[in-house]
Amino acid sequence: MGCGMGKSEVRLKKCERVTNSVPAIRAALLIQRWYRQYVARLEMRRRCTWNIFQSIEYAGEQDQIKLYNFFDFLMHHFTPASSERSLISHIFRVNEICRDAEWEKYFCYESIEVPDSYTGPRLTFPMTFCGVSKVVQAFKHKQQLHARYVLQLLRETWRLLRILTNISHVSTCHTKEITICGDLHGHLEDLLLIFYKNGLPSSEKPYVFNGDFVDRGKNSLEILLILFGFLLVYPNDVHLNRGNHEDHIVNLRYGFTKEVLGKYRVHGKKILNLLQKIFSWLPLATVIDHKVLIVHGGISATTDLNAIARVDRHKYVSALRPPKPTHYAADGCKTQAMGSNHREASGPAEGRRRVCSLTHHSSPPAQRSDLPRRSLHNLPMGSLLSWSVEEELKRRRRLAGFDQSYGELQRSDTESGATAETDEHEWKQIVDVLWSDPMPQNGCIPNEVRGGGCYWGPDVTEEVLGRHNLQLLIRSHECKQDGYEFCHNRRVLTIFSASNYYEMGSNRGAYIRMGPDLVPHFIQYQASQACRELTLRQSVGWTERSALRALREQLFVHKSDLISAFQEFDPNNTGKISLSHWASATESVLKLGLPWRVLRPQLVSSTQYGIVDYQMWIRELSITEPKLQISDTSILETMYKNHSNLETIFRVIDTDHSGSISFEEFRQTWRLLCSHLKTEISDEAIADLAHSIDFNKDGSIDINEFMEAFRLVDLSAHA
Repeated sequence: MGCGMGKSEVRLKKCERVTNSVPAIRAALLIQRWYRQYVARLEMRRRCTWNIFQSIEYAGEQDQIKLYNFFDFLMHHFTPASSERSLISHIFRVNEICRDAEWEKYFCYESIEVPDSYTGPRLTFPMTFCGVSKVVQAFKHKQQLHARYVLQLLRETWRLLRILTNISHVSTCHTKEITICGDLHGHLEDLLLIFYKNGLPSSEKPYVFNGDFVDRGKNSLEILLILFGFLLVYPNDVHLNRGNHEDHIVNLRYGFTKEVLGKYRVHGKKILNLLQKIFSWLPLATVIDHKVLIVHGGISATTDLNAIARVDRHKYVSALRPPKPTHYAADGCKTQAMGSNHREASGPAEGRRRVCSLTHHSSPPAQRSDLPRRSLHNLPMGSLLSWSVEEELKRRRRLAGFDQSYGELQRSDTESGATAETDEHEWKQIVDVLWSDPMPQNGCIPNEVRGGGCYWGPDVTEEVLGRHNLQLLIRSHECKQDGYEFCHNRRVLTIFSASNYYEMGSNRGAYIRMGPDLVPHFIQYQASQACRELTLRQSVGWTERSALRALREQLFVHKSDLISAFQEFDPNNTGKISLSHWASATESVLKLGLPWRVLRPQLVSSTQYGIVDYQMWIRELSITEPKLQISDTSILETMYKNHSNLETIFRVIDTDHSGSISFEEFRQTWRLLCSHLKTEISDEAIADLAHSIDFNKDGSIDINEFMEAFRLVDLSAHA
């Protein structure tokens, strides 16, 4: 007789095991569901944070372009002798193109001596790999390159860039891959990390750097000098594309101008002028194996690589405006007229120049639209062909009957019209490749979020790539959370190399390796050791707090406008409105396109039955202001609301780059800002403000001290 187990007993044992495992499976499913909900909530918070950062960034770019358009309006519609026009005219003279011999003199560095006490790298030219490696190590250890070597390196870079084509062509082979980097924005630690992980540029390790080397970060100049050094050593293996921030007008707002002047107080102005020239000579695109196009921003429906290849790119010192019709002066230099040709601030239909002055307190004409989302491509050009002062006098003489020079003038008119049409086409080609962004919908529309370039859809990608027999477009220009992103059926690839761009942990950086198969391989990284040690929850929390702090500052500086908007929904002056009305009013004032109802728990501490006490909410924003004895407090709110615009005007007016301006220049700064904003602040209030911040009573105002004195502080960040 055996002692085996019967079938019924085996069945019973199996049932017991299944019964015992049911609670474990149920628990596992509950944990899985909870974790998925937890990750989804974190992802929602991360996306809201991202929207806040990006909306504030793009709003700043809109302000920059609107301010520049205002400057352009002053140049074209105010009398040449007006003080306001003379304050800003120098930023429009950078398109002067003299003979190369004149620039060679300007690059002069021989008279600058390097003292024995200098401990940084001592460079010899032609530049060698050893020399640029020493520069990399010096910058890694926070050393500064002497101004003599900076100027010498810039001169050699300028000489090389002038012989390069608008579109660089690169070929791959089986023995080496091409590395493609996106925006660096002054983040030297990201560039050093790329070199550490991927190796230094060489003939065996070619690189393409896709623009936006400068602004926002604190080491933009160091990045430029490193890249220029490797370009000189390996001109066939290092390729630099121009970005929209390689523009001296943009640099005034986003920090590069201030950085250079702070590091090189004696020679900073010359370095900036030379960099303006160098930026205009940077190539506009790179093509790999005739199949992969690399541009900084993107394309449009009218993008033509053949036209881009023919553009006289160095005319576009600033891509924010087209160059003026060219005339030759007696000294052999080419100068460009200062007339109006493309802004929305047009004169009467018959083409007469409108002459006015800020000192007469007359507002600009109604045609100069102040709509918040305006694109450069909305601005007509051909019908507003400009005239120099001399040409205007000739035209007046002809109309008065003195027609002996009519034939000459008629030829000039015809030739200038053809030139203007060509310039408009060239300019739009450049603006598109520097400023544009992709969108998921078909079509091509003006980029009204940034204010420049266009939005283009998948159909435009297919058409442009097909027309040029290309298979992939690589671009940068937009920060991506993972450092890269595909769109348009994987035919457009965005690469962004500045990690922690908005805040610690906000995004990873990435670069691309590409071999002869032209398949992109991505390497992601975080340059900050502290950030790499954060958990996902800590990283999201860190960036969320920073984004909300920036958003609360935006809310605070618009508090008067917000209260007015809230009161429209509160006819009985109860101080309370519904949550939906709070969200609608807030968006109508800030125009950031944010999900305010989703953000309400982070911004409004408490609501009762869906009702917001907006007066209490304004008081709870926890923002401190400087304690100054100023009689007119409205000037403070204007100051906060237009902090960046005001600093930009300061930098423009500070023509000698000394870092300080006189009381009169301070007054003119405010007069310009008030005219731009179509508001009125009395001279007495401006003088009161000036005296209250003249801390050492020397009759001048230090720009950096002034901007720092009026920096808002979020108390919630210190709680």
